[in-house]
Amino acid sequence: MRRKHRRLRSEADLDITPFMNLMIVLVPVLLLNMVFAHTTVLELNFPNSEGSSSQEQKELQLQVMIFDDQLVVSDNQGGVIKTIEPKEDNHDYQLLGQVMQELKKRLPEKRNITIMPSSDTPYQTLVSVMDSVRSYEAVVAGDVVNAELFPEISLGDAPERVDSETDNKAENS
Repeated sequence: MRRKHRRLRSEADLDITPFMNLMIVLVPVLLLNMVFAHTTVLELNFPNSEGSSSQEQKELQLQVMIFDDQLVVSDNQGGVIKTIEPKEDNHDYQLLGQVMQELKKRLPEKRNITIMPSSDTPYQTLVSVMDSVRSYEAVVAGDVVNAELFPEISLGDAPERVDSETDNKAENS
């Protein structure tokens, strides 16, 4: 008969030092990266399906229509305020900002504006127009701050333009 010898086994100690070193390096790196992943969200007002009340129609509504070849600043009462032609194959956002500043001086209590892009307006153009009508950089007490223009932005569809050239071609036919 054989005897079974039991070997004395001792439990191994768990060494977590390398894991702790990894956590010491990984946690600050992840926290630093969170700061750079900041997203800004703008609150937009979309037109509702209900008909506009007569009071809303009487109130002054500023509009910026975005077309391929121009930006048109207008209102619902007096018509076109300013037509901004492109500058070097790109819309003139600086002039749009100046027009918005002039309008804000005339209408200091007005906070809302409607942006009406055409169906083929690029996204970057829409965002640039929104930035131009929302605020502008101003120097106050030696610091550059964003001064408010029209922060409450509504979106709508631009009306179809009727070109005079296409009218002339239709009349000649």
